[in-house]
Amino acid sequence: MSATSILGQTEPATLTTTQYVLSRLRRLGVRDVFGVPGDFAFPITDAICADENLRFIGTCNELNAAYAADGYARIRGVAAISTTFGPGELGALPGIAGTYAEHVPIFHIVGQPNRATKRSRAIVHHTLGDGEFDHFHQMASPAVCAHAVITPENCIAETERLIAALLYHRRPVYMALPTDVANIPVIGAAGPTEEPSSDPTSLERAVEAIVEAVSRANSACILPGVLVARLGLRGALTAVVNASGLPFATMMMDKAVLDESNPNYVGMYDGGWSNPEVRDLVEGADRVLGVGAMASDFNTAAFTAKLDPSRTINVMHHRTRVGRDWYEDVEMGDVLAALVDRLPRRTPLARPKPTNLGEPQGQGEDRITAEALYPRWERFLRPDDVVVSESGTNVLGLAAARLPEGATFHNQTLWGAIGWATPAALGTSLAAPDRRTVLITGEGSHQMTAQEVGQFHRFGAKPIIFVLNNSGYLIERLLCEEPDVYYNDLAPWNYHLLPQALGCEGWYTARATTCGELDAALARAQAHDTAAYIEVVTDKYVAPPLAMQMHAATQSLYKR
Repeated sequence: MSATSILGQTEPATLTTTQYVLSRLRRLGVRDVFGVPGDFAFPITDAICADENLRFIGTCNELNAAYAADGYARIRGVAAISTTFGPGELGALPGIAGTYAEHVPIFHIVGQPNRATKRSRAIVHHTLGDGEFDHFHQMASPAVCAHAVITPENCIAETERLIAALLYHRRPVYMALPTDVANIPVIGAAGPTEEPSSDPTSLERAVEAIVEAVSRANSACILPGVLVARLGLRGALTAVVNASGLPFATMMMDKAVLDESNPNYVGMYDGGWSNPEVRDLVEGADRVLGVGAMASDFNTAAFTAKLDPSRTINVMHHRTRVGRDWYEDVEMGDVLAALVDRLPRRTPLARPKPTNLGEPQGQGEDRITAEALYPRWERFLRPDDVVVSESGTNVLGLAAARLPEGATFHNQTLWGAIGWATPAALGTSLAAPDRRTVLITGEGSHQMTAQEVGQFHRFGAKPIIFVLNNSGYLIERLLCEEPDVYYNDLAPWNYHLLPQALGCEGWYTARATTCGELDAALARAQAHDTAAYIEVVTDKYVAPPLAMQMHAATQSLYKR
């Protein structure tokens, strides 16, 4: 095989299949590969460790590797994990499924038994003992957008096909690499992976329809969605906002997709649970320009959002809807590039100003209430922070916080896997070591994946971690018919002692049970360039207003 040109770069002819795959991941921006070593994956792990431009991040289990890769990809655009066949890949599967739901592109490499073993249907470990080796591949297929089993002959073509699918759908892909194939040179050649492009006619019609609809509207606003971030189009949509003067609000899943310090930002739109002024602006607009937003249950506040389809525009990844008309083969980035120059400039009208959480309540020996806690957390955040929030009551409190310039907010709103946030924050920390990761998680979620705290220190990350201890699964208490049922209780841990037990030397740790203790801990964590781990203890039912609204709505369902 001669030297192969990929995306304008040249690789030598001696690349093995594994080296070829890793070289392509590097060009996508991957610098760390998450996973757990296993015998069928040893050739892959060895190749990662031998590559001076890559680092293997060993996590405590495969599920956490998938969660960490999720966080990493949200910052860098793409991530990769490596697991072994059978239990290893199945351990990661729930996390991979979450990245599929939330459009997070992950390249999953699975080390398989060698081809002779598979052909002979040998009864080997990590199998179901039936001589079948395709079960797990088939189990993974609904949770990925493309999959392949690699041979030396198909390696280049299949790798390029998987990368094209990963970028086109912004969803995970699955690659199985048998052990005897991993170190064999690739055979063949391939051209560059082409980015998808819009059909020119369809694009022009879509843009014309959007411009005409917005121009005719007496009032209009923008609802930016999470796909904008996944596609790396924050800057493009910000340019549209600034050029048009249109106000924008965001829904729960989409918080801080655009900078909340932008003067056109009006606040969070949560359907029937919104600030009335924000709800009136969005639901009363003649045109709502949605860009990559999803009408999920949490985004629409249990489907209480009242958005008339005839008055809404949806610019999605590869297609656009204006009223009831669809325009296919239209790329979001192309639409935004055209709208910057063609949308009419609007003189800002009276519009709601985004609110913050107000003055923190309580001091000294006062117990920590929601009114004391969430405004303090809001004030603690700094420009460019990466905020990772577990799906629970804390995210419902932080939704109303206004983030400072450049800060981003990450939550698993749609998939909602308990325990996601702690390893995801490990991923964000490694993806952006020059930014501060602030993790806020409940203690129930933290118990699922707390062992990864040790990995932050191992790899030199300096997160700020807050563990909200309210004696159980508060979000579950607020959702179920009998809140005090004992399955919502947890084993009591001394959370603030965990970093020391997990080898985190030099970390600042604290346990805050009063407002005074919390103030001291926040000041200490803010002032020093070290990692911090702060356990915040509240009473069992301390919850922010949005969580209590959700509780009231849920309880009405149980009335007989």
